[in-house]
Amino acid sequence: PAISADPVAGMRRGQLVVMVKVPRPGRVKTRLGRDIGQVAAAWWFRHQVAGLLRRLRDPRWDIVLAVAPDAEGLAARVWPADLARRAQGRGDLGARMARQLRAAPGPVCLVGGDIPGMTRAHVARAFRALGAADAVLGPAPDGGFWLIGLSPRRAPPPGLFDGARWSTAHALEDTLKSLADRRVALVDTLRDVDTAADLVGWVK
Repeated sequence: PAISADPVAGMRRGQLVVMVKVPRPGRVKTRLGRDIGQVAAAWWFRHQVAGLLRRLRDPRWDIVLAVAPDAEGLAARVWPADLARRAQGRGDLGARMARQLRAAPGPVCLVGGDIPGMTRAHVARAFRALGAADAVLGPAPDGGFWLIGLSPRRAPPPGLFDGARWSTAHALEDTLKSLADRRVALVDTLRDVDTAADLVGWVK
């Protein structure tokens, strides 16, 4: 397997999966759209993802886009053509994330496309944490998480994300319960953007 010049986690080259949706008004960031309008929310998401992907390119990992809707996302020209894509597939958020984590051949970290503060340094710290831990989570201030990563040393638990209460203050807690038999590391706390209030400090 390929080994990076500056290996993260001391293992095989990492895979960074970014969950994205085609930026169509009314189909992406709908909670934000209720505050600022669906067209504006889709515009924000499109440009946020574009900037994020530029910032996160790094020789230490490969970026894979997990796209939705499946067929439209795989064909969309809105994202860089050189980045690999996988369909998110069916199911709730947990089922779609678990599918992506299981598809990765080596150390994997999965993030959303709506975290303005995320940098390569944050991602590198998460991969490094997998050198000693089976899983890594990046908490969010609202009780959720912005990143989850798994080491290839152990297969993802079959009950990963079972019972997780998404879009609530219990999402991180519930996910930790589904990883109860694993060594879990927590890294930086970052916030995603769900409402107009979350944009404060990021929109000039």
